[in-house]
Amino acid sequence: MAYEIKVPELGESIVEATVGNWLKKEGDTVNVGETIVELETDKVDVDVAAEKAGVIESIQKQEGEDVKIGDVLGTIDETAEDGKNTSQDEPAEEEEGKSEKEPAKEEAEGEEKKEEPKKEEKKEKTDGGERVTPLAAKLIKEYDVDVDNVEGTGAGGRITKSDIENYLKTKDGEKAEETKEPEKPSETRPSDERGEERKRMSRRRQTIAKRLVEAQHNAAMLTTFNEIDMSRVMEIRNERKDAFEKRHGIKLGFMSFFVKAAIGALKEFPEINAEIQNNEIVYKQYYDIGIAVGAEEGLVVPVLRDADRMSFADIEKKIRELAQKADDGKLTLDELQGGTFSITNGGVYGSLLSTPILNPPQVGILGLHKIEERPISSNGEIVIRPMMYVALSYDHRIVDGKDSVQFLVRIKEFIEDPAAMLLEL
Repeated sequence: MAYEIKVPELGESIVEATVGNWLKKEGDTVNVGETIVELETDKVDVDVAAEKAGVIESIQKQEGEDVKIGDVLGTIDETAEDGKNTSQDEPAEEEEGKSEKEPAKEEAEGEEKKEEPKKEEKKEKTDGGERVTPLAAKLIKEYDVDVDNVEGTGAGGRITKSDIENYLKTKDGEKAEETKEPEKPSETRPSDERGEERKRMSRRRQTIAKRLVEAQHNAAMLTTFNEIDMSRVMEIRNERKDAFEKRHGIKLGFMSFFVKAAIGALKEFPEINAEIQNNEIVYKQYYDIGIAVGAEEGLVVPVLRDADRMSFADIEKKIRELAQKADDGKLTLDELQGGTFSITNGGVYGSLLSTPILNPPQVGILGLHKIEERPISSNGEIVIRPMMYVALSYDHRIVDGKDSVQFLVRIKEFIEDPAAMLLEL
């Protein structure tokens, strides 16, 4: 009997996906609950597990094909597995038959026992268990990489996709260096030696591209800029960081200050925490702040729910948790939906100034940048201070220029005088 492997429910507002990676091929045996194929959606990746044990009879949707909920991905032959189990459990009818079957059974068991160490050894070599991210694990398995030779740069020393790619490049480079012939001084490289590589865009990358274009086409997006003296926040952080980490088990970062400052400013300028629905403006009485995180497959914006009710420690812990989930590809749909305002920090990549793009249907996004010591005028004197440029992109359809400028000024005031922020929130 053939059991159909179908595209499951993918989550709220998601109706289609792309076949990302088949983990099994036709003829492979699968157990109940074992992941067979991975699907890519515009928000999260979905694992499709076997609901029946058996053998993969057919694969009907290939990698890269778009599918919808309920589409048949392939089939599992249940009888192949059942037949296998029946033959092993079938009782002998006579003593002579039993004596003939037992050696064969023992031999089969011996073969299985011999194979087990090899499988275990292969697993240790190719997937690395908790040491690697899911995307890295795919490359490890595909190229048979020994993880002991790869240095992880992810959180806690985890091996990421880029670590494997860099390792493979280095390895290939070493091989090429060993085998290549000395170049002739006057030799010109023929044009046919120039290489190109084509790689299918993931569903998430396609959606990111689509939404970025839509954001600029469907909103009257403008950006205003300011700069912030980070001296006071840096002083507080240096004074309190050891006690904070000892008490809460997390380091005190800058993002918690900006989340708190943004919430204070949003309360004064509620239209920046609103959205447009048809001909109405919907003002939100809650503050779900999206924090942009750079994941291996592209930028994602997980959400801090009810951030106005969170302490500094709660914010820092939640951001770390969401960033780790993004790195592991384990963010849920609920963690990615429904933000009212977003913050993105290009400074972690060295950006000095940039224009953040709106995350529809939100009408505002705050961009943070690199802290850099610069000379400024203070009380008639030129002093050197750690300065950060900040940017607010906003939808001019419901946010006036005056309000956007004053909103950013309020952020500046809160960060430069954190005591005022704590007293007013």
